[in-house]
Amino acid sequence: MTQISEVRGTQRFPRRFREAEERGRKISRPLVLLTGIDRDVDEELMTQLGEGLLRRDELGAALAAATLRPAGDPECVTHRQIGRALAAAPDVPRDLPPALRALLDHATTVPEWVDWDRIERGAAAYRYLGRNAADVLALLSLIGGYRFGGPPDLLVLTGGLSGGAALRRLGETTKWANAVTRPGGLRPGAEGWRLTVHVRAMHALVDARFEAAWDTERWGRPVNESDQAGTLGLFDGTVIVGCLGLGVPLTRGQRDDLMHLWRYIGLLMGVAPRWLTDDERERHRFNYHVLLAAAGQTQAGRDLARRTLDAQAERDFGHRSPVVQQVHRRYERARQASLLGVFVGGDGMRDLGLRRRLPWAPVLSLAGNTVRYRVLGRVPGGRRRLEERGARIQDRQLASMFPDGRVGVARLPRARRETAGS
Repeated sequence: MTQISEVRGTQRFPRRFREAEERGRKISRPLVLLTGIDRDVDEELMTQLGEGLLRRDELGAALAAATLRPAGDPECVTHRQIGRALAAAPDVPRDLPPALRALLDHATTVPEWVDWDRIERGAAAYRYLGRNAADVLALLSLIGGYRFGGPPDLLVLTGGLSGGAALRRLGETTKWANAVTRPGGLRPGAEGWRLTVHVRAMHALVDARFEAAWDTERWGRPVNESDQAGTLGLFDGTVIVGCLGLGVPLTRGQRDDLMHLWRYIGLLMGVAPRWLTDDERERHRFNYHVLLAAAGQTQAGRDLARRTLDAQAERDFGHRSPVVQQVHRRYERARQASLLGVFVGGDGMRDLGLRRRLPWAPVLSLAGNTVRYRVLGRVPGGRRRLEERGARIQDRQLASMFPDGRVGVARLPRARRETAGS
């Protein structure tokens, strides 16, 4: 591993750690204002975040290493074996190679703290959010995350700027989010469970594939413990805050159940246990420290932000008329650009190299959500109907992101780069 530069005291961290702390403090102001967390810095937590940049999911790393063993080695793991083992779950064959069996044993062992009733209520709460959750994930979580160097730069290396890649990534993330928030989706062997473990294996293989060429001194490991935990925070606490900001009322119980849902998803994804929580305030506090520890803007993030917005022009909204289809595509891009401008502010749009738009879309969202949730949602059966409507919206959005009709998630990459003649 590349030697890590000393940043603070005698502790050694990658150079990205706290390189833009004042910028992160400024970006965190809305989070502090909306959640009421204090702005004091927990130096112990910051140290853990710095150290986490150099740590990995060890079960995933062992799996990736096993895929590099020669054919015929009893400890060798193939992509086909991974796929078959996931399809066979929750029954884990005992004759699997040790690394694959260890990962699946972990993923099929349900901790005592998991409350399946809360998991199901959390999934229902996510469906209840409807398009609002998708907007927050795509704009505040995904594009907003492109304001910080490291993960976006890795995504570009993996082909994130190739033709159609931005829309594919949106579609793959949407497919996964839909699967884990459907009834029973996280039971061992269910589709959401299988896709989550698949993503865990994919992350481990990407880390192994790019480790040698990656600037570890600058960024830490390609896929590391702190970035994985930070990503989880974009799906739980950030979605809650973003949807509240769009005028969606969430009860205390719904918020707690959403956090419990994502805590279990985080465990399946290989997020380190110390970063798993179903305490919303604790997550917001963690996210605040992630912002303070984050790197500054890079060109990779700007390029990805632009391509992700432009991907709206590639979606298939199912209109027979090409004119109506084109109008819908332009409207959707303009709507999302308007929402993004409110989510990240003028400074954020400049960071991303994007032009800020008038905030007409948030006004429409607030008006629609007021009628939908505060009026219609309060009549008998209103919440159930909103959950059902949200699931239908999820399905329509997913279909629009796969114009060729082949809905799926990314295939597992090779753990080693292929060279000429290999």
